[in-house]
Amino acid sequence: MTTTPPDPDDPFGKATPPTPPPYAGYGQPGGPYQQAGPPMPGEFATGPLMSDPDQRMWATLVHLSGLVVSIVGPLVIYLLMKERGRFIRTQAVEALNFQITVLIAAAISIALIPVLIGLLLLPIVGVAAFVLMILAAIAANRGEEYRYPLTLRLIS
Repeated sequence: MTTTPPDPDDPFGKATPPTPPPYAGYGQPGGPYQQAGPPMPGEFATGPLMSDPDQRMWATLVHLSGLVVSIVGPLVIYLLMKERGRFIRTQAVEALNFQITVLIAAAISIALIPVLIGLLLLPIVGVAAFVLMILAAIAANRGEEYRYPLTLRLIS
């Protein structure tokens, strides 16, 4: 940190500190956390916007959370992180819609077990859901927006 030379009119001979640089805060141009792309309609940031690597990490976790806790993981991440960045919001909505679709497909398969079709459909739904969640997590980790096929878009 450089200081200015002492002022001859200053009786104590102390140097004045330099002027601090202008503040570049969260979400401000030049700040540490800028949002990639414009905000979504109706979006208000309640916390600092996430950096791109953080958004990719949370998007990966939102897709993988469906493997462990089904619909609860994507729902919690959506509710907590939806205003922290556009990418995490779109991927959380996508994962939540997919988990709702898988839940409906599993319920239909279970209902069809008495007619034996459900015994065939239930493993197919489970394997397809597993594979698609892994593919979505890999794409989100690369920063690509992933859209699940054959998904009901109930939440937007």
